[in-house]
Amino acid sequence: MAEVLYVTEEGLQKLKDELDKLRIDERPKIARLIAEARDKGDLNENAEYSAAKEEQGMLEMKISKLEDLVSRSRVIDGSKIDSKTVRILNKVKIRNKDNNKVMEYQLVPESESNFKEGKIAVSSPIAQGLIGRKVGDVAEIKVPSGTIHLEIISISV
Repeated sequence: MAEVLYVTEEGLQKLKDELDKLRIDERPKIARLIAEARDKGDLNENAEYSAAKEEQGMLEMKISKLEDLVSRSRVIDGSKIDSKTVRILNKVKIRNKDNNKVMEYQLVPESESNFKEGKIAVSSPIAQGLIGRKVGDVAEIKVPSGTIHLEIISISV
């Protein structure tokens, strides 16, 4: 059975928008390229035709993957998430006990993670170490560079 993919409303909309763009804009464009290349003669020695067919195959594979993601997606209702313990979609302010640096992250589904925006995947080592903990707890988290100690300062939705 296919694994369910939890996303936010915004994340699902991004997937649908990308899928629509590929179906509406890219498919017809590649079809035109194939038709133009076919009109140029012998298909056995036509590099443009081969390239266009390969591009079509890659596009269809991408469309199929996105359709699968959308069909397996379940929207997470942010209004039902509390801030007593760390959970997906929570914003967590933490202090690194080793260097006293304060950081704030939002725990999001993998498909929506963006470190520059402060959104980390719920499957990341840091997020896994924080899930289920409360304000004041200190999480000992193993990361590739060693072990870090993170104190939870606040949890918000």
